[in-house]
Formats: sequence, C-alpha cells, structure tokens
Amino acid sequence: MLQEEGSSSVNSSPLQFFSMMSLSPSLGSPNNLLLREMKSEERGLCLIHLLLTCANHVAAGNLENANTSLEQISLLASPDGDTMQRISVYFMESLADRILKTWPGIHRALNSTRMTLLSDEILVQKLFFELFPFLKVAFVLTNQAIIEAMEGEKVIHIIDLNAAEAAQWIALLQVLSARPEGPPHLRITGVHPKKEILDQVAHRLTEEAEKLDIPFQFNPVVSKLENLNFDKLRVKTGEALAISSTLQLHSLLAWGDEVMQRKSPLLSKSSNGIHLQRVLPIGQSTLSDLLEKDMINGYTPSPDSTSSSPASLTTSNSMNMESFLNALWGLSPKIMVVTEQDCNHNGPTLMDRVLEALYSYAALFDCLESTVSRTSLERLKVEKMLFGEEIKNIISCEGSERKERHEKLDKWFQRFDLAGFGNVPLSYFGMLQARRFLQSYGCEGYRMRDENGCVLICWEDRPMFSISAWRSRK
Repeated sequence: MLQEEGSSSVNSSPLQFFSMMSLSPSLGSPNNLLLREMKSEERGLCLIHLLLTCANHVAAGNLENANTSLEQISLLASPDGDTMQRISVYFMESLADRILKTWPGIHRALNSTRMTLLSDEILVQKLFFELFPFLKVAFVLTNQAIIEAMEGEKVIHIIDLNAAEAAQWIALLQVLSARPEGPPHLRITGVHPKKEILDQVAHRLTEEAEKLDIPFQFNPVVSKLENLNFDKLRVKTGEALAISSTLQLHSLLAWGDEVMQRKSPLLSKSSNGIHLQRVLPIGQSTLSDLLEKDMINGYTPSPDSTSSSPASLTTSNSMNMESFLNALWGLSPKIMVVTEQDCNHNGPTLMDRVLEALYSYAALFDCLESTVSRTSLERLKVEKMLFGEEIKNIISCEGSERKERHEKLDKWFQRFDLAGFGNVPLSYFGMLQARRFLQSYGCEGYRMRDENGCVLICWEDRPMFSISAWRSRK
C-alpha cells in the first residue's frame, strides 16, 4: 500500500495538538511547522475526531462551533494527501454545504452557475469502471445468470435500468453468438436520462451485433428511473424477459421503512443503527483502523444522532419503491439481477449517515491508495467528481433531494420478498468466473463472499457491493 512513512501508534490525544494552534496560523509559523511534522496516524485521528465533532455541531444547529471545527479541519485536510486527508476534504465540504442550506438564498447564489458537463459525467463513470473491479465482476455474474436463465430461448428481451456501459452487453453478445443451436433474437431496452449516452450504447451494440450476425434491436428509453413509463419498455408476449439493475434502485428508496416493518417479519431492527464495533479494521494504519481507534477513544452522539430505530422514520416516499418493484414483478421476468452498494447510507439522522459514510468511503479511498499513485489525476477526478458528490448528497441533502440511499443486502431481501420476488442463487460456475477475474486483478485486498446465494464484493473484510438474482414468484 502506498502510505506515508512515519505512521505510528498514538500515545496521547491528537486534539492536544490543537491546544497549541491558533485557528488561522500564518505561513511559515511554528504552528504550521507543527502541522507538517504531525505523523500520518496522529493527523488521521485528529481529523476523524474533528469531523465527528463538527457533524455533531451541525446536527445540533450550533453553527459557531461547527465553523470553528471546519476551520481546524481545513488546516489538516488536503485533496492530494494521504487517505484521511483526502476523504476529510469531501466530508468538510459536505458539512459546510449543509450549513449553507440554512440560508437558501446564499446557497442558491453560490451554486447558480454550477454545472456538470456530460463529457465529465461519462469520463468519471469510465474511470470508476477502469480503476475498480466492482462493476466488471457484477457484469460477469449478471451475464452468467442471464445466460443460464435464457437457455434454449429463441427471443430474449433484456431491460437495462442503467444503460450507460456497452461493455457488459458486448460480452453477452459474444457468448450468445457461440450457442450451439445458434444465437437468439435479442432486444435490449436501455433506460437512461441522457439521450447522448443511449445513442453511444446503441451504436456500439448494433455494430457488434452486425459483426457477430445476431438479430438485434435496441430500444432507447430516455427517462429518470422515478419517472419511468413502463409502457415504453414494450414488453411483448412470447419473449423471455431479463432485467438488469446496476446501482439504480437505491435512488427510489423512501427515507423510512415503517411500512416494511409492519408488513415483513424479516426486518432487521438494527439495520439503520450505528454499530461502531462490528466493522473490522481494513489494515494497519488505514482509515478504518483510525476510525476504530477514535471510537474506542470515545464518541458522544448529539441528541440528533441517537435515534436508530427504523420506526422513527417518516414514510413520505416509501410507495415509490413499492410501486416500482410491483411494476417490475408485473412484467414477469425470468431473471432480474440487481447490483447495489452494500452500505448503510439511508439512516434516519445525520450522525448515522456520517459514521456509516466514513466507514464505507474509507474503504473506497483505501482501494485507490493501494493501487493508484497519489499524484494521479484520474484518481483525483474519481474522488472529487464521483465519491465527493455522493458524500455530499448523503450528508448535505434531505428529502427527495437525497438520492444516494444505499442499503445492505438484507434490506433488499426484505423489499424483494414483499414485492413477490423469489431469490435465485447465483451459480457455482458464475461465482467461479467472477472469483477468477478478481484474482487476476492483481490486488490482494479485493475479495468475494457467497452470502445465501448472492455475492458480496469486499475490500479486505468490508462488503462494498452486492449482486443478487431474483424471479417473479407467482
């Protein structure tokens, strides 16, 4: 792992350093020298403590103390430093953005010209695909599940709820072209909010299908998931249907699970709670290591952070997810494969989400720390434009604006069960293919775990993404 030298255990509270610091030291002052001489682990512990303290102040509405914490964090955080320095930048920005929303006029004024170019959006998704193995493993497992479910079928229709990446379906076309009985007629319906992306995917798939001499149609549906008109999917009788959802369904989640708790005895009452001791350290002197140490040193939640029962949540949007899954069930798919982030980012309070996001994004930043140089521009873009924006959405946003509502696999089991879906265990052959690919990736930190016929892709012992397969239960 690429780590800063001089990492050592901390014998005293890192906050002692701040008793010797002014809030705004001048360049070249002894205080700045002290900051530069602080060892990586000491600085990491200090940043974690300051972030949690700041989040507590923000949750309690104590803006003056929150401002003081942010000023202290800014002295230590850096977008091109070690893992803790880098991740702290985005948590600091997110907490500051949440504070600014207290004054909507100021917040709108500061963000009035902010825009994301489509080219940047495509680039950052491409970089995530290339720098991490998560999506590639998900595509291997998804394709294998579809191939097995569609054995012998002559007309196949696949609905891709996030048709942003053609590589997955190019690989499937190649496998289908080699079927002994000949390739089927394949129709792919791609759903995406950006027409330009659908056009690119359609061009690449049509070109590949012609090359392989496979009868092929691409049906583009320009739509956000929450506004999807199911009639536009054009599902026909006589075709075998498969559905693929990659990192999409969480955006439809309601804030609360009160409806689920009443209906399903499977609901785990601790799903949204704060479990500080259950997360295993990722590795010596990694960010998760530091998080564990800071929790041991003591953390007192604010009143805002103590509500951990799902029953305490509102259910304003819960029917969105329920009706969407019911509509998918009504299509009677032979197979539906779902990939989601395996994290608790849909907690009821700010502190729930800050703690869980620190743990999960710690692992993602550690992945990059282990495999990519700190000076890499591609790494910086993924951290800022993808992870930074997700962290901001989790921490700064509420209500329908908060889209990054990632939840754990057991919660998806409950949701699909209530919607009438039965779990289809992923095959041994599919898991073997995925495991071989992961082993060939060249980084020992990535691991795969079988969880009741589903797959968890992990960084060390930390689950990061889940892949599960389902079919309509009649």
